[in-house]
Amino acid sequence: MKDHSMMRVGIVGAGRIAGIAAQTLNGMTNCVAYAIGSRTLDKAQAFASQWNMPKAYGSYAEVIDDPDVDLIYVATPHSHHYDVTRQALLAGKPCLVEKAFMANARQAEDIIQLARQQRVFLAEAIWTRYQPVVSMVRRLIADDRIGQPQLITATLAYNMMHKERIFRPDLCGGALMDVGVYAINFVRMFTDADVLSIDGQCVKTDTGMDLSSTATIVLKDGLLANVQSSAACVGDNIGVIAGPKGNLIIDNINNPQTVTVNGPNRSYVETLHVPQQITGYEYQFAACRQALIDGLLEPREMPLQETLYVMQLMDELRRKWGVRYPMDN
Repeated sequence: MKDHSMMRVGIVGAGRIAGIAAQTLNGMTNCVAYAIGSRTLDKAQAFASQWNMPKAYGSYAEVIDDPDVDLIYVATPHSHHYDVTRQALLAGKPCLVEKAFMANARQAEDIIQLARQQRVFLAEAIWTRYQPVVSMVRRLIADDRIGQPQLITATLAYNMMHKERIFRPDLCGGALMDVGVYAINFVRMFTDADVLSIDGQCVKTDTGMDLSSTATIVLKDGLLANVQSSAACVGDNIGVIAGPKGNLIIDNINNPQTVTVNGPNRSYVETLHVPQQITGYEYQFAACRQALIDGLLEPREMPLQETLYVMQLMDELRRKWGVRYPMDN
């Protein structure tokens, strides 16, 4: 970055997630929503006006080419992450790419390899990995508050039946890439043990996309995880980490606000609250800013190897379910 005091973010894609990002950046003191690129100039100008952004472009390429942009935030559908991220990396622009990172592990590996060859910063915007709750829960586990975790359960489900992309293979539809990725990351955030096996079942749409699914993960440290995701219903979205001495209940795995600690026989011990936030997205932008200041090529909070590992796990689930995207061919 040219000026370490302020990171200027260029947003690619002007959908709902991009709006949350712009809102977040507007509330930060050391990052700014600087430029928006959409497929039409009218949409970009409307977005820029709504979020008080100085630059609006009618193409993705123009945002990438803007010399004043310090970080490209890729907020297009999953299906379009690969091409625009590749273009940005070849232009030497640091990238923060929305989850799910790419359409599949092959694309992810290609992009990670390119970033390393170009020596350009690259990160996945899986916002939960950057939030303070991660270190809070890790500390509770390290302090032996519940004993060695034996079982993790997590659900993330929203009614997204009105969203056309959920049904479209060409847009990497289904629940796994949209919400299931959070459930898998919830498990990975609190154990670094290798996965021995991953299996599951899903209910598909008429177009062959996973609408609701469950996955069972067995880890080498003896931990069992069962995670569910759905784009068809309103879930409780709770995560539970259980050990022989008690359990931790996380109120919302998509944006945790509280962690409840229970002791033996499920006896209530205490509730911990996360710090007040703008939207929760600020932590990923702050992490990227700090990494760029420190001259890193990936964030400390979400290493690229971990991003690739999660993509490989999702590929394995889709292979077993028979859920395919055109990019898989």
